[in-house]
Amino acid sequence: MNTELSHLTASAAALIAEADEKRIRAIRSRRWLVYPRAKQALDRLNLLLDHPRGTRMPSIAIYGDSGMGKTMIMKRFRDQHPPSFNSVTGKVKTPVLAMEMTSRPGERRFYAELLTLLGAPQRPRTDIAQMEQAALRIMEAIGVQVLVIDEVHNILAGTYREQRIVLNTLRFLSNRLQISLVCFGVNDAREAIGGDVQLARRFEQFTLSRWAANEQFEILIALILRNTPLRLPSVLTVKSLRRMLQITEGITANIFHIINSLAIEAIESGQERITDAAIEKWEPEFDAEAAFA
Repeated sequence: MNTELSHLTASAAALIAEADEKRIRAIRSRRWLVYPRAKQALDRLNLLLDHPRGTRMPSIAIYGDSGMGKTMIMKRFRDQHPPSFNSVTGKVKTPVLAMEMTSRPGERRFYAELLTLLGAPQRPRTDIAQMEQAALRIMEAIGVQVLVIDEVHNILAGTYREQRIVLNTLRFLSNRLQISLVCFGVNDAREAIGGDVQLARRFEQFTLSRWAANEQFEILIALILRNTPLRLPSVLTVKSLRRMLQITEGITANIFHIINSLAIEAIESGQERITDAAIEKWEPEFDAEAAFA
């Protein structure tokens, strides 16, 4: 790599010669960065695929405030284990199946969502037992090993009876198919899963806490900057890092937002680096909640 671009990763350095519009577009696009906390979560999830099949399969619940990167981790895990086609057997294998918990959960709506994801939507008046058997048959046929459920806190939108039915359904699927469950949700999701003691005992809990003023936060900032195609290195003081932490309230999505905004300003102004002065005077275009939504 050119020594003048040693502050960048190879992929970011490759964009330096591009037009400003293309660099800005790259900054605005969603990109995956393997920071230590996300890697730790992914490593735990990958262990589930290697676990021998049996009764009471281990499961993982990943909690965190909105904007802490839960959905990005879920998508990364799913994309690392995509469906594959065996040309000899003519079968499709889907080791990881990811779905989103419906906004108003119930047994019928849960199975309807699951069957639609499996490519087998049912008629509105189909019996729940038939929907259940269809889901079991297809999931077994395609070799599902891990069922991932995002927004699991939506369970709490149902009545107490609906919550218990959905939790019983999850436990039933895990037992019957000998699969692991992975649930993502905000911190309230602990209460949702805790509604079924037998199910809750199977879950290892992993919390994505808000960032604090420590080495892990500094690593995250350095990693984002190395992947941001600016022609000059951005050297920030501890004071600037603390201000960013204060503005973003330690939320991962907010941290990406402020750095991306500052990087785009640096390109448009020709400064080509993020400075302490820029961080000091930075304000969101709208109120903080709207800007970080």
